[in-house]
Amino acid sequence: MRAYAGLFRRELLLAVRQGGEIGLVLGFFVLAVVLFPLGVGPEAEVLRRIGAGIVWVAALLAAVLSLDRLFAADYADGTLDLLALSAMPLEGVAAAKCAAHWATTGLPLTLISPCLAALVDLEAQATVLLALGLLIGTPALSLLGAIVAALTLGARRPGILSSLLVLPLYLPVLIFGAGAVEAGIAGTGARPHLLLLGAVTVAALPLAPVAAAAALRQALD
Repeated sequence: MRAYAGLFRRELLLAVRQGGEIGLVLGFFVLAVVLFPLGVGPEAEVLRRIGAGIVWVAALLAAVLSLDRLFAADYADGTLDLLALSAMPLEGVAAAKCAAHWATTGLPLTLISPCLAALVDLEAQATVLLALGLLIGTPALSLLGAIVAALTLGARRPGILSSLLVLPLYLPVLIFGAGAVEAGIAGTGARPHLLLLGAVTVAALPLAPVAAAAALRQALD
């Protein structure tokens, strides 16, 4: 656990020192949500109906932008080889990097989502469900993204390949997250959607680090 905590702190410090990447992700998230009302029109009813989907799609795309910093830099400078030779298993390395990625990407996206919900005219209850869904679902984005980031290490154009591979994996998170808000607005109950969203995250929590570690071993061989 000490090695895990040390790697987690290292990833956080690197993310803070390279604050431009975090700013890029958050800036893209904000701009994507701001541009949607300009494209579909200012009608409150239309925005209220599609607002949750707008925020969730923007969050997914913002998460895709940040996948390159999971393993690419350590792979390029040889740090990943040293981590593979250390006593800490690669599964723990992948888990620590996923946790740091969520803390610097998923958590900030969740925290600013209520402000963006006001731009798409979501009501207070829908805003709470949106933030709760992002809090539950964004860890799954980091975990599933780590698998794809590990698989595309060494690829000629990893960014494009990562987008093509990871977006289908993100579909359940998008469906259940946006569905929770829509169900809350319709009065049919958001609890089933939130439980399914939580199930995706809980399932990815033990499985994604194992899959990512297997892909890292293949990339390092």
